[in-house]
Amino acid sequence: MDKKLKLKILDIMITARCMEERMAKMSKSADAFFWLGGVGEEAFNVPLGLLAKVGHGLDYDFFHFHYRNGSTMVAMGMDPMDQLRQTHNRATDPFSGGRNFCNHYARKAWNVVPVTSTIQTQMSVAPGTAYAQKRHGGDGVTVVTFGDAGTAEGDFHVGLNWSTIKDRELPVLFICTNNAYGISTHYDEVHGQDNLAQIAAGYGMKTKVIDGNDVEVSYEALSKAYDYVRKERKPFFLEAMVSRLHGHSSSSGGNRIPDGKEPDCLHAWRDKLVEQDLITREDYDRKYQAETRRMLQLLEEVRKEPAPEPGDIYNYIFASV
Repeated sequence: MDKKLKLKILDIMITARCMEERMAKMSKSADAFFWLGGVGEEAFNVPLGLLAKVGHGLDYDFFHFHYRNGSTMVAMGMDPMDQLRQTHNRATDPFSGGRNFCNHYARKAWNVVPVTSTIQTQMSVAPGTAYAQKRHGGDGVTVVTFGDAGTAEGDFHVGLNWSTIKDRELPVLFICTNNAYGISTHYDEVHGQDNLAQIAAGYGMKTKVIDGNDVEVSYEALSKAYDYVRKERKPFFLEAMVSRLHGHSSSSGGNRIPDGKEPDCLHAWRDKLVEQDLITREDYDRKYQAETRRMLQLLEEVRKEPAPEPGDIYNYIFASV
């Protein structure tokens, strides 16, 4: 990666981190009912968004995200203010009009399929957009993301099965961000496999397991995975081992895990760029502090925006033709 890309990734990681840290603080006040997010997954999720082919229709990628893809959405171009609007349940929330809780994205112009609260149902829907893309032609792919805990659901196997039928394989990029926890249950308590890619390999697809805390490893692996699915029109399963730095959600407190318990990918990338003389620690601190202040300023603006009205409850239930 060249200097410009490295610094761009750092800036997006800082923005995404400060956005989600502000959301976690919101959940501890009257500004939000709930918080959950992807703090600690930025080194993988930012490249995922930067490498995507974003647009509307079958010529572009389709995205079936789960609720830890905030940094991916920022990398794709989301205004952090929109995320704060949904977290604060404002009518100006572009994803749900203030009717859903945080990280439930839906953006037709980007082929972002509505995020659901039910775990892993995105896996049984993703083959549908991939099938349409394969019939249509071109190089658009379907991206579906999930955590390690969701793989215990039957929908996980439904998605794998429908995407790997012989001579009918589908262009799906399966992304598992494995943070080793399902709420409070550790991976080792519920899985017998060393990694979840072993399950996907049983369906006959190509797989790879990587260190998702490493920006360069993530960027390279995602580049190759995207390229494979675009060209071969077959599925690929990429498992990224990541950290969970603020617990599962506000239901488990949302507090920062003590330093040293899990690696912080943002700090690791910062230190690498400092070593390469691409940025100074002082420059990083200024950027981080400035973004922290900006998120509070955005929240102050969001607080002034209207809440949903009772009469609007039936709006946007069906897509307009």
